[in-house]
Amino acid sequence: MEREGIVQYSADELKTILQEGSAVVIDVRTPEEYAEGHIPGVPLKPMQEVGEWIRELSPDESYVLVCRSGARSQRVAQFLKANGFEDVANYDGGMLAWDGELSSK
Repeated sequence: MEREGIVQYSADELKTILQEGSAVVIDVRTPEEYAEGHIPGVPLKPMQEVGEWIRELSPDESYVLVCRSGARSQRVAQFLKANGFEDVANYDGGMLAWDGELSSK
């Protein structure tokens, strides 16, 4: 599925991506939200700091962005695409729809 030019992944698709390591998954929520529970192994890069951490990313990689509901991650995906990143996607439904393992470490 695609919305506003961004591919949307379901929870099952995201689980496959995480297992295969086929994309870099990034959580764009706040540090407080992240501490309450996040997908194990997925790093936090807050949306508010995207101007700083975008320079750490390689335009050649594939990225999937995650937030609470899928709205903020959609906006970050659009921002990355507008800044020359071709292969960016959004986890549709966000952590509200996540039924997999959670970590609070």
